[in-house]
Amino acid sequence: MNSKSTRRELMAATLGWAALAACSSHTEDSGTASGDAAASAEPRMKLSMSVRVAEKFDNKREASLTIDQLIRLARENGYQALCMRASQAGTHTAPEEIERIGKAIHDAGMVVSMVTGDFFVPQNDENGPDGLRNITPYLDLAEAFDADLIRICMKKEEDIAWAQKASDEARERNIRLAHQAHNSSLFETVRGSVDVLRKVGRDNFGIIYEPANWFVAGEEYGRNGILAVKDYIFNVYVQNHRLNPEAESAIGTWGKGKVGVDHIGLWDEGGCDFEEVFETLHGIDYRGYVTVHQAFEGVMSVEDAIRRSYEYLQPLTA
Repeated sequence: MNSKSTRRELMAATLGWAALAACSSHTEDSGTASGDAAASAEPRMKLSMSVRVAEKFDNKREASLTIDQLIRLARENGYQALCMRASQAGTHTAPEEIERIGKAIHDAGMVVSMVTGDFFVPQNDENGPDGLRNITPYLDLAEAFDADLIRICMKKEEDIAWAQKASDEARERNIRLAHQAHNSSLFETVRGSVDVLRKVGRDNFGIIYEPANWFVAGEEYGRNGILAVKDYIFNVYVQNHRLNPEAESAIGTWGKGKVGVDHIGLWDEGGCDFEEVFETLHGIDYRGYVTVHQAFEGVMSVEDAIRRSYEYLQPLTA
């Protein structure tokens, strides 16, 4: 396809506008009939910035900027929310510091779109699923930030039962759990993700759709991938890589082993086709957060990356 109009025509012919316009039961409600006019004037998707932008690609424990610097940059560049990670605040952080950070985010006119409560989840290691065995501290953290979404990790079939139990406890506090489309996990493939989502079988358990990881794993990350999980998408992460066997960086996968990648901006060619991604997200009427989730070290300065990412995404999400 060579243009947006051509893509939209193809999508309409294939799926039908009625199906494309149907909002997933897991996305945010667009409002009552009396609020339709106001809702139509608002962006369908809301832009969030993960504190991941200040981490190194291979070190998710240390940040190059403070949370106060990140709040300022997010506010100045137009983001509506911050996605919190343990490099800035997690279950290990003192309650008074969490309260201070939460107030600073609120005072900046933003909210917390999601929390990742420990280092093991983003590291995606053997300890990643431990939080499912004791989800209470993570629920406390989410409530402290007035957030309703927690990122979790699953590596083995036995984690499914724990995800069910954790989801049941989370539901009592009106909180949702979600797993990122992530390599070397139960969510490395589209089919595997759908299988786990169905087995967990909880309406407050879903997926953080992230096209780059499925792209690296050789999956159909775009239109077909989105349609496969459309009823379960709770959040959208965006980062970008270009496949390069000679690259210094590599991403580990279960299916393809180590995959060499260059880290590139969202706007750069050779990586994910974000035009197709956002065409399809609009098609399913996704109205949740789109979160910039990329470590930009080696690509450009964090400040420039935050600005350019917003400028690139704003027209795609509007």
